[in-house]
Amino acid sequence: MRSEGSGVRIPPGAPSDAAPAAQLRRFLAPTGVPARRSPPQSTPMNPLMYDASVKVFQRSLTALDTILDKAGAHAAAKGFDVAVLLGARLAPDMFALTRQVQIACDTAKGAAARLAGVEIPKHEDTETTLPELKARIAKTLAFVGSVPAAAFAGSEDREVTLTLRKRTVQMRGATYLFEHALPNLFFHITTAYAILRH
Repeated sequence: MRSEGSGVRIPPGAPSDAAPAAQLRRFLAPTGVPARRSPPQSTPMNPLMYDASVKVFQRSLTALDTILDKAGAHAAAKGFDVAVLLGARLAPDMFALTRQVQIACDTAKGAAARLAGVEIPKHEDTETTLPELKARIAKTLAFVGSVPAAAFAGSEDREVTLTLRKRTVQMRGATYLFEHALPNLFFHITTAYAILRH
């Protein structure tokens, strides 16, 4: 080791004090590890926003569907009406299981549509049975899967307008996905699971 100027110790063989920063980074980088690059942007051939939204929605809603199957099987095994579970909630001021499933579905289809710039399909909140809730998930998965990946190119910068209670807000697509849609989806699916485990 040798030191130069400020007392910083420099490994033997490192570039001299006037070496470009890029050379120093290459020297210090572990063998075989490429230098860090700026995150790529979404393009039709590289749909990052598609993978971060649609693929996650599909996995999450499929998991929710499986959770409902387990709830039905548990009710049948224990000999009670599964409707008891559909009306269950974690606290008196929280939504019941049925509403948690509906909101999770609405979050996924709304996000996919807004990011892709297509119309959001309307699904009436009329489900009262387990098969109807599973059909709601199936409809949502069918829509989400029908949106082409190419439609998400540039969606990280697409302006999204949301009506939240009595106010309207605008945000970039990336902000909407990562700070609103995904957290909300995960919250409602996790809450549905917690209701069934409570």
